[in-house]
Amino acid sequence: MTTHPETTEEQPGEPRFAVIIPTYNHGRRVVAVVRQAMSLGLPIFVVDDGSTDDTATRLRSIIGIHRLVHPQNRGKGAALLTGMRAAAEVADYAVTIDADGQHDPVDALKLMAAIPAKRRAIVVGRRKMADAPWTSRQGRRFSNFWVRVSGGPTLSDSQSGFRIYPLPETLELGVVARRYQFEVEVLARAAWQGIPVKEATISADYGSALPRISHFHPFIDFMRNFGAFSRLITRRVFTPSLWRPGVRRIRSR
Repeated sequence: MTTHPETTEEQPGEPRFAVIIPTYNHGRRVVAVVRQAMSLGLPIFVVDDGSTDDTATRLRSIIGIHRLVHPQNRGKGAALLTGMRAAAEVADYAVTIDADGQHDPVDALKLMAAIPAKRRAIVVGRRKMADAPWTSRQGRRFSNFWVRVSGGPTLSDSQSGFRIYPLPETLELGVVARRYQFEVEVLARAAWQGIPVKEATISADYGSALPRISHFHPFIDFMRNFGAFSRLITRRVFTPSLWRPGVRRIRSR
């Protein structure tokens, strides 16, 4: 690993983007999300993370996408990694969009515009919170705080799944979590390695004719969050180099 001050250089030429949509039992929503994302004109990788509803049947009706399947549910982080590995063959960046219909895929253009000039960065979609449930607002504050304590960036929406990730840098971060905790761990590890993390405001639909599909389990996910943040904080405490501000650590290739 080589160390360089304050720079993570963008590669020359126009960046290539691909869309990754992880899904688990989102059969009633995923088709609409995919078709909206297709308007971007980008390669689309949909990762069916072991769905047991009619998600697979619905996805097979869509022509022109890359459909990746986990035989059993492995978690959102695992689904994102599967999509990233496949997308890395054709793209420099992955645009990740949740399959629950909360986001407008066209907002990906706002995220792309927020990538710093000549820098390879993660961009997180900052959702407007006016209509968000109280539990979502509190959960976001909790996550934001612990991401900072773990040595990650200061963000206002560390739980947003609508993001842009630079490839292959993200695949090289060594993220351990394979479920929802992937999305907070990747932020801390990116900061440790000197990858910039930016935010861009996006829309979010918290009200819909269809009930929101959530796989959140309060006790189980609390324990997983506790374990992930404990591991990150311990790593930071016992790794002095992670406390040095202004240092960009870039893996040599």
